[in-house]
Amino acid sequence: MLRMFKHACLALLALCLVSFAIAYPLDGRERSGIRRLTGYQFAQTLPQGPKVAAGGLLESKDISLTLANQPAGPDFDQLPVEPELQNSLESIFKSRDPSYSVVVIDLSKPENIAWAAIQPDLRQNAGSVGKILTMLALFDSLARAFPDVKERERVLRDTNTYAGNWVISDHHGVPKFSEQSGTNQSSIIQTTDNFYLSEWIDHMISASANAAGSVVWREAMLLREFGDAYPLSREASEQFFTETKKTRLGELSLQVVNEPLLATKLNHEDFQQGSFWTSTGKARVPGTKSFATTRELARYIWRMEQGRLVDAWSSLEMKRYLYMTKRRYRYVYAPELAQSAVFFKSGSLYECQKEEGFTCGKYMGNVRNMMNSVVVVESLPGASQYYRYIVAMMSNVLKINSAWDHSRLGAAIHEAVLTRGTVKVREEGDMQKIQDAGKS
Repeated sequence: MLRMFKHACLALLALCLVSFAIAYPLDGRERSGIRRLTGYQFAQTLPQGPKVAAGGLLESKDISLTLANQPAGPDFDQLPVEPELQNSLESIFKSRDPSYSVVVIDLSKPENIAWAAIQPDLRQNAGSVGKILTMLALFDSLARAFPDVKERERVLRDTNTYAGNWVISDHHGVPKFSEQSGTNQSSIIQTTDNFYLSEWIDHMISASANAAGSVVWREAMLLREFGDAYPLSREASEQFFTETKKTRLGELSLQVVNEPLLATKLNHEDFQQGSFWTSTGKARVPGTKSFATTRELARYIWRMEQGRLVDAWSSLEMKRYLYMTKRRYRYVYAPELAQSAVFFKSGSLYECQKEEGFTCGKYMGNVRNMMNSVVVVESLPGASQYYRYIVAMMSNVLKINSAWDHSRLGAAIHEAVLTRGTVKVREEGDMQKIQDAGKS
């Protein structure tokens, strides 16, 4: 009886999907091929299922590029800083650690852009935020090989490709959908796994899986090298990476990442992802250093909102991949953002050494404790106050829980954008909330 009930629920869900499956986030498995969307959508119908925040339930038709239809004008940082927003931002950071770097761009009135910043040109390793460059490399290579948008959609949706030894090692679990149960089960990517190309991108961005990051970069290189002959068989792919000189592979890997940056007038000297995301990827393709500034991270998102990352279609697709349709954490954990749509990527790097009187914990390094966030925050349709803004923030504050720290700062910056007033950061929180802020 229970099995019949499950099948009935799944059948009803399938009918619902057919009726509005235009794209994604949760309404888009048919178009995108991302199977975990069905599992997340099904979970919303179950009393005990993991629920997505109200801001994570937009349909694809509600997601747009804020600046795509605006006349081309100067970059945000060629405009004068808005004094009110700058003063409000400074009230948040005036007594905090000097390692903070932040840029805020208020897009609420596209004809009157406002921005402010604190030390926007500090450079540090952006961690997993650099995966947005790997995503850009894939979409650029895809557009070069398949100029027609329908063909690009087909390649993303229908190309089923392998993990192989490129995925060693990774600790991030990814949602794997079971057609039989209609649910997702989280587990680490294995060398024997296969996913659609769209799912590899989704795992790289949504779950921040390093394994997926290496596979996406590998496929971007293959698309650039073989054009519309893509996809290759597994044997042909492995033959290319085995027989091609490592110096050539290293050059190609940076070419697919850097050229789309240069094409859209982003400065790759201030934003670079230099090496693959896994140890096995690094062993097969030599790399270099990775770094970023918040100014250039913000410019990347600014370009996306302009529709200038490759083209308007690619920019919108990349924004959809950044849309949070899962449990929120770090910067966007703040309950103050629960009623907002958020498009988000974060990255952390922390390291500990023995120190008397200090206990190391997750995101609480005493050698380094980097936390990096890029986010677009948007009001939901029908909200009493309309807002859209971009934030890029990096920090390296030792011995604090940087995930909780960014969540509290996210709430404070939200207040600053909405009020332009003096803002006091509400730092307090019980132990459970502080721990939950770091759980993805």
